[in-house]
Amino acid sequence: MTTPPPSATPPPSATAPSPAPPRRSAPRPPAVPRAGTRPAPWVRTRLRAAPLGTLLAAALAFVAVLFAAALPRAQDRGADQALRSFLTDSGSTRTSLQATAPAPGTGQSAEALDRTLKSLLAQTGNTFHVDTDRVVHGTRTVKRQPLLNPELSRPHGIPPMMSLLYIQQARDHMKLVEGHWPDDTPRSAGAAGATGAAAYEPPLQVAMSQQAARTIGARVGSVLRSAPLVDGTPSVEVVGLYSVPDETEDFWVDLDCLPRACKTFAGDSYLWEADALIGAGDLERMDLWGHDAEDFWRLPVDVGRLRADRLDATKKEIASYVAGPTAARLAFETRREGLRTTSWLPELFEQAHERRQAAAPLALIGPAGVGGVAFVVLCLAGALAADRRDAELRLLLARGGSRSAIVGRLLREGAVTVLPAAAAATALAVLLLPTPRLAPAVLSAAAVALLALLTFPVRAAVLLTPPRPAGRWRRPVAELLVLAATAAAVLEVRRRGVAPAGSDPDPLLVASPLLLALCGALLLARVQPVVTGWFARLAGRRSGLVGFLGLARAARGTGARGAGRSGPSVLPMVAVLLAITTGGFGATVLQSVESNRLGVARLTVGGDASISAFGKGNLPDGLAKAAGELPGVRTSVPLWVDHDSSLVGTVRRSSQVNLIVVDPAAYAELSRVLDCGRFDPALLATGGGEPADAPVPALFTSGVARLGGSGTFTVQPGNGGEVRVRGAAVIDCTPAVPAADAATVVLPAGRATALIGGSDRPNRWIGLGPVDGDRLRALVRSALPAESASPSAPGSASPSAPGSASPSPTTPVAGRAPAPGTPPDDEAYPVRTSADAVAALGADPLQRSAERLFWASVAGAAGFALLAVLLTLMRTVPERAALLARLRTMGLRRRQGVALILAETLPQTLAAALGGALVAAAAVALLGPAMDLSTLVGASVPTGVRLTAAPVLTLALGLAALVAAAVLVEAATSGRRQITTELRAGDQR
Repeated sequence: MTTPPPSATPPPSATAPSPAPPRRSAPRPPAVPRAGTRPAPWVRTRLRAAPLGTLLAAALAFVAVLFAAALPRAQDRGADQALRSFLTDSGSTRTSLQATAPAPGTGQSAEALDRTLKSLLAQTGNTFHVDTDRVVHGTRTVKRQPLLNPELSRPHGIPPMMSLLYIQQARDHMKLVEGHWPDDTPRSAGAAGATGAAAYEPPLQVAMSQQAARTIGARVGSVLRSAPLVDGTPSVEVVGLYSVPDETEDFWVDLDCLPRACKTFAGDSYLWEADALIGAGDLERMDLWGHDAEDFWRLPVDVGRLRADRLDATKKEIASYVAGPTAARLAFETRREGLRTTSWLPELFEQAHERRQAAAPLALIGPAGVGGVAFVVLCLAGALAADRRDAELRLLLARGGSRSAIVGRLLREGAVTVLPAAAAATALAVLLLPTPRLAPAVLSAAAVALLALLTFPVRAAVLLTPPRPAGRWRRPVAELLVLAATAAAVLEVRRRGVAPAGSDPDPLLVASPLLLALCGALLLARVQPVVTGWFARLAGRRSGLVGFLGLARAARGTGARGAGRSGPSVLPMVAVLLAITTGGFGATVLQSVESNRLGVARLTVGGDASISAFGKGNLPDGLAKAAGELPGVRTSVPLWVDHDSSLVGTVRRSSQVNLIVVDPAAYAELSRVLDCGRFDPALLATGGGEPADAPVPALFTSGVARLGGSGTFTVQPGNGGEVRVRGAAVIDCTPAVPAADAATVVLPAGRATALIGGSDRPNRWIGLGPVDGDRLRALVRSALPAESASPSAPGSASPSAPGSASPSPTTPVAGRAPAPGTPPDDEAYPVRTSADAVAALGADPLQRSAERLFWASVAGAAGFALLAVLLTLMRTVPERAALLARLRTMGLRRRQGVALILAETLPQTLAAALGGALVAAAAVALLGPAMDLSTLVGASVPTGVRLTAAPVLTLALGLAALVAAAVLVEAATSGRRQITTELRAGDQR
């Protein structure tokens, strides 16, 4: 029988109650719940109990889903922008559909042309659209006819040629300046008169460009006649003259002889070609001019509406439009059997697809890395949440709850937290990155949201599962599977490349750096505790306690629980290693791209800066010396180059070569820096005791060696004279003329200068160093010769061309602006810099979008890796605070407490940083030789990625420093409060 508990003792201040007779207390009736009262909902109660944890879980889901939804949309935007930029740069001619058909014998009219245009446009609008505002259609004569009027201009005795065109949109792009437009009303032919005039009268009315009419000598009212054909040829009457406000409009593409007369060369002679416009009223008689006319329709495709993800479908539809079912349908609908359509678009689409494939590895490696790190962080967050609520979940299970019911409640908790955050993140990504395709972003966001929702319930279900004997073979088998997949991916990359030609990148090949990082993480997870234990034992032999205790806790893993179960301490290290490996590999790729760009730019320019003279002119006196004295110039190389020299004595007797006269020492330094034809300058040294007629030592490029011959040769410069030379060495490249197949001879300044007239004045200057292009151009403008007001003024410069009586047309007169149409001052002596060439190579939107996407992914991966470390650190705060509180009672100082936290946390971080750097280097060594960087560089370069330590170490050390700083801040801010709480309340665990 249970003894009733003693009655509560009243406080001393209470008044003693009067004694009362004892009575049996009546039993209380059971509490009846009031109507409408319900138990508090589980989800609401649980979320209110931990508001901070709920907010952090929602924030984590929001960030992860935002990245997942934004990356596909950023990729789509970059691909679309790159495609449209590539097609726009190709020109409107190559991005248009060109339809032609023979002009009908009867019934030709503007309405017939419009009906055919309507049929052509009706078959577009599915995957591609035509820019109707830029459509050009009409009729033209196929062959130009000679104009026999004697008053017209006849250079070299050849009469001008003319073709007639009718273009419906022409008048919108012209301005009538004299006369009137040709009539659009059909005119009947005049009857043959007494003089036997042909029945083709009246003449065809035409309008000509004012500039073309002035060139050939025509004017308003001129009747232009052509050579008569079998059945006669009508004459044309110029009734109007027009001007063209803007000849650069796309409208004038392939219509070059309408806005101005064209000069056409025939051997050493030339003639003028001038086209004219007729009105719609003369379309019926147009084919009589040359007896052959064709209708044409130029349909510019609206490249601004093309999409990279629908490129294959667009290519198939345009192919059908050009030669396929659509083309056959158009020929039937328009009743024009000779209707033919041509376009460059299928070939351009294939080039764009190949470019996208070449840039895909870098564009996908970054997102793959951030995806892997985010996956680890979400799994870590779920594991830590389950570990934190382990006692609560086991209590629910002990009180009769089933595993399915508990997991269901956890799913409802997660749904309330994750789904709104995921929806908001997806909406924000769609709003910030507008693009037509929505499905990839939604699917990616849904996958990440599902992962964020399931990690905690799945981990909880695993914890609540009755323990089973652990098989020792599971982990080794899983690691062997990962190793096998990594080896297969690496072998395939070495064999086929990251993006095999003609196919899209294989996801396994793109994920090969991630697989290498995972292998490194698995190896590091086994090695790091052992190595940290060794250091702990070494620290234990010393007198200090902090190092030994911190390293010992790092070796056995923080968060250890009873029953031999250890907390999730490997996942943060895996996250950091994945971030460093993928980031280091991609940064090395970008470093190789920049290095190759600089190399290509230097070879294109000849160095870091160059000044050249047009034609056979020379640089102004003193310009090369002044350029060499500019700030930043390390090596100054003035040289004389002649591209019209001949080499006598080869198998072909005489061959054209490039001749370079330069100082050997400076040119050897230039060749060494550019890694282009290195040589020892002593090879070109000429001794003082040599006879005057001794051959001059020369460097021959491999192009000269292929010409054959041996011994002594004779070089004949283009300006006269000759020099006997002997080959001192053969080089494969030379900076001044870097073309691989160029035949070039390099002679030393000194003897060669004395033997070749004019070579003492350089016509080119090359400099090495960070030269400011604007300052160099200003120097060139200041050195240009100018016409002084007084010819005898002291210091006045002579004209740039020797022997000329007046300044060059490109040379400005002092104090005056250059004449209209003349090039800028520095175009007289063009200035080129490697910095400008590098910027031009990297201006492709495809390259920029891939680089931006990669660096955004690297930043995201670093943030997630830091979050993984902080999550683990925050989970161990109570246990660590209890330890520090106990040690504080034994005399541990605050600085020692911070040092203990760092010693416990940083070994994993440093190990992950070092391991990530080593794995990144291994990834570059294994995968780098298979990567083709030509598309990213912007020029053809050898396949392969150079291994450089700077980008890998920068990322590794930067992320390690970031993690260390975060740990230090956390220890300094939260450590004191937690320790104070532990000292006040005691250890309740």
